[in-house]
Amino acid sequence: MIASLRGTLLEKTSGACVLEAGGVGYLVQVSSHTAAGLPAAGQPVFLRTRQIVREDAVQLFGFAAAEELELFDLMIAVSGVGPRLALAVLSGLRPQALRRAICEEQVGLLTSVPGIGKKTAERLVVELRDKLIALPAPGGTEPAREGGLLPRSERWNDAVAALTRLGYTAAQAQEAVRRVAGAGEDPSLEQLVRRALALLGKPATPGKERQ
Repeated sequence: MIASLRGTLLEKTSGACVLEAGGVGYLVQVSSHTAAGLPAAGQPVFLRTRQIVREDAVQLFGFAAAEELELFDLMIAVSGVGPRLALAVLSGLRPQALRRAICEEQVGLLTSVPGIGKKTAERLVVELRDKLIALPAPGGTEPAREGGLLPRSERWNDAVAALTRLGYTAAQAQEAVRRVAGAGEDPSLEQLVRRALALLGKPATPGKERQ
């Protein structure tokens, strides 16, 4: 398994590069974002790599950032998502945007990537959302939070459920809860629902959110 390459960049395109290491030229598939960050030909390069061995081919995929590689590994474990499609997703969305799209169930944003249909986008959300929420954000910080409340926590889900029972769509409810979960706070369920209703323009019915 080739885990990384350090050598001289011989040539590059928007989706691949040739990197010479130890006298051998390696063809490495890369995302458009990694390609854009590569230096001019003849300059030194370091890439984290993932070697994919198939019956009819051996391919190398390269990543300038560790987070790209992490997301790539997670995506290719999802049914129906191969390495080329995973790379296309990383070309369409930067790692931070991709994490947010999956954690916030932004299926529409995911389907904006060529090759990603609604079913595939939904599988990415279902299979990776909880894994990404549990992972530390880049830099070793805690998992990304919406304000002071962890998305998809029990309280978050209860607040969304309360709003949907009042007639709002799931998308409206999720967006409202996301916006009212204040930074540095740990709001109660009642506070979340009342703030969300105020944002949505409907007064809270006493006790309604506890049903």
